Amino acid sequence: MKIPIVSILIPTLLFWGCNASLDKKPEPLKVTRQMGEFETIDALWLIWPTTDHKEGESVEKVTLAIIDALISDLNLVISCSDDQILEKAKSTLGQKYPNLKNLIFHVIPSVELWARDMGPVFVEMENGKHAIADFNFNSWGYSDTLDQSSQIEEQYDEKAAELLDLPIISSTMISEGGNRELNGKGTLVVTETVEQGRNPGMSKTAMEAEYQRLLGVTKTIWLKKGLLEDSHTFLGPLSISDGKKAYTVVTTNGHVDEFARFVNHSTLLLAQIDSTELEDPMARENHRRLEENFEILSNSSDQDGNPLKIVRLPLPQTILTTLDPGDYVYDYIKTLDYQDGSQFPDGDTITVVAPASYLNFIITNSVVLGQKYWREGMSEKLKRQDAEAKRILQTVFPEKKVVMLDALAVNLGGGGLHCISMHQPKLRVNP
Repeated sequence: MKIPIVSILIPTLLFWGCNASLDKKPEPLKVTRQMGEFETIDALWLIWPTTDHKEGESVEKVTLAIIDALISDLNLVISCSDDQILEKAKSTLGQKYPNLKNLIFHVIPSVELWARDMGPVFVEMENGKHAIADFNFNSWGYSDTLDQSSQIEEQYDEKAAELLDLPIISSTMISEGGNRELNGKGTLVVTETVEQGRNPGMSKTAMEAEYQRLLGVTKTIWLKKGLLEDSHTFLGPLSISDGKKAYTVVTTNGHVDEFARFVNHSTLLLAQIDSTELEDPMARENHRRLEENFEILSNSSDQDGNPLKIVRLPLPQTILTTLDPGDYVYDYIKTLDYQDGSQFPDGDTITVVAPASYLNFIITNSVVLGQKYWREGMSEKLKRQDAEAKRILQTVFPEKKVVMLDALAVNLGGGGLHCISMHQPKLRVNP
């Protein structure tokens, strides 16, 4: 969950985050590219969860479902925040996979499980070997770069580089992997509200120079805003139907992986709002934002000047639930200062909107893991939307098996399946 809660960290983890100093390797040769996620990978990184975002919604259960779906497809790197968590993860997984085949374990201090944003970003250099691109980190805009939890998360990829014996290319620019969508050929799609919001003193030109230096990007496409339910929580609750309010759940203010994803070098999936839902004020605003982004993409080209193929994928209808005092997310967002002047109703049950999306999927060599939302008692329309999303994903990934998982437990922390994973190619390292 995208929460910089220092109080949940065990003392040894705080000590590591505050006092450790990793020796960074000399900056390597020029970066040529970051692979597209649809290309062949050697491993997928996951961080073993240590808490649930809402009581009764098991994040560990979602993690186990991911592992179960992918264990025969590729290696899975399981990162654990300390030795105690490592033993728990090995014990839990050993019950189902006694020989732990295809499972690789590391101890890397972390606060939460968002591997996409803090994990190692593998890039290729001009000598054919790999390095790790290391952007700066400020807890998705909820903290600053000197905050203890931000420091622990920011150093995660550095520790991974040390374990893998890979050089690091560092930047003071703040950027998260969930807001960078690449086609593997040099084209990058980002959301302005995120990148410029994280770096108010940098111009687009300066940021593009860093994308090129760290990722080998030669063409950047700037989309405007992300989804409304991905708005920063501290901005204040959102207006939903009938004049009611709902809080977001420590979300990123517009990560691109919630609404636009490359599925090959030239094709981009883009979210779309069902026209029958426009009476919902949230859906209506998302429709406006998505169609503005559609116009931008329709008038854009890739790194070679070729137009992009755009395939639309529906968003699920607005999904509301509640949080109570004692829930992990509740206990954090009650501490925020709300910029709209509103007061958090501490002690009362609150309504929250889940950052629900069919775009936050994981692509592996032979499997695509998507998100589904219908549960017993929910509307049949949502069930149909789940099925339609799976159908479209199967159409754009005809050679892969599409598996849809109930990921609401993860969504209630501010992200999705893609957010808690990181792709690793077959590494080529310096001797």
